[in-house]
Amino acid sequence: MTRTSTPRAAWAVLGAAAFIYFVAVVQRTSLGIAGVEALDRFGVEAIGLSMLSVVQISVYAALQLPAGVLIDRWGPRRMLVAGSLIMGAGQLALAFADTLPLALAARVLIGAGDAPVFVAATRLVSEWFPPRRAPLMVQIMGMLGQVGQIASAIPVAWLLHAQGWSPAFAILAALGLAAAAMAAWQIRMPPDDHAHHAVPSVAGAQGEVAPAAPPSASQRADAPITLREAVRPPGVRLGFWTHWTGLFSANTVTLLWGVPFFVQGQGLEPAAASGLLTLLVVTNVASAPIIGALTARHPLRRSWLILAAAMAAAVAWAAVLIPSGPRPLWQLAVLVMVLGACGPASLIGMDYARTFGVRGRLGTATGFVNIGGFAATVLSVALVGAVLQWVAPGTAEYGLNDYRIALSAMAIPWVIGVAGILHSRRRTRQAMASHGVLVPPMRQAFKDGRRL
Repeated sequence: MTRTSTPRAAWAVLGAAAFIYFVAVVQRTSLGIAGVEALDRFGVEAIGLSMLSVVQISVYAALQLPAGVLIDRWGPRRMLVAGSLIMGAGQLALAFADTLPLALAARVLIGAGDAPVFVAATRLVSEWFPPRRAPLMVQIMGMLGQVGQIASAIPVAWLLHAQGWSPAFAILAALGLAAAAMAAWQIRMPPDDHAHHAVPSVAGAQGEVAPAAPPSASQRADAPITLREAVRPPGVRLGFWTHWTGLFSANTVTLLWGVPFFVQGQGLEPAAASGLLTLLVVTNVASAPIIGALTARHPLRRSWLILAAAMAAAVAWAAVLIPSGPRPLWQLAVLVMVLGACGPASLIGMDYARTFGVRGRLGTATGFVNIGGFAATVLSVALVGAVLQWVAPGTAEYGLNDYRIALSAMAIPWVIGVAGILHSRRRTRQAMASHGVLVPPMRQAFKDGRRL
């Protein structure tokens, strides 16, 4: 086998991983389309509804590092089977929950089961595909998985409104069993002699910009790599802040506050609100291959992609929230399209984990990076809920001005994320320079015609 060839088994594993991730996204986002129904079912206000998402995402984020460690130790297959089964159990519990404490317990299970899925899928892509192809494959895998949001926005929403709460979530529980069966049947690591099995740990990017740093005494083959060493490289931390900045705004919309904002704040029908969430996912799918190709082609300019996405999101939100009246449908569509493109931009963080992570601890580095977007989501969702209840206490009916104030709180995680990117990028470039890799100024790169 040549170093650039990809075996047929790799595509089978990619397809299975994408299906499992698809199911996980359906489970993760299903509450987003049921937000209005949840307010009535559990008799809660905005802060109670926020808790349902915050608890799930908090558990998911808190378990990313343990999940990465277990994936490195036990392998992706076992973790995908276990995670899918736990998610199914959580959805079954949610199907029959009629009080907030029971619903919170169910969401804990869903978050715990979801925790290893994307990290394991990313690990499989990095193991089965060559370094130059891996960024695009990660985007494609994420793109296929994100179709799960369309399933939440359309068929799951229809099922919820046609059949009711319990049947809808019971069917979602059955999907968890199907994902576990797929993992047991198709997921496996490549053989030891597979040409792409060794994932490079480099000071630069794409495994070609600079040689890896020599291992320290604690990183040699006969010594285990500590968790601290796995997340210490500044490039891995740059991945954390990249994922933080790119993901939280879209997640805040899709996981909880999008449908209530569009229906209660903007006066749209539920079908139109679901259509906007679908458009967000379609944009996500369409932009993923483009961002993946740009990431692979310009490895030293990856940070500019996420910074551009962050600025576009800030401008789009400002255009919607600053005016005092409801916005036309086309402007809301522009907003969700911008947020849709931010999702693939956040996955650049996974490429940082792949190219800057320590050998043998790719799952741990990826898990750490994956914490970023969901930690920011927890902060964002909680802030919006808390501010919403503060400006309109004692009601579950919120107006446009209430949402304008509450959603403006997302500026806090945005500022934190952009500052984190700029700081960690500077430290990353300093580390690269110590290995002989200098990132020329953008003006000089254009002048020299470099692909950077």
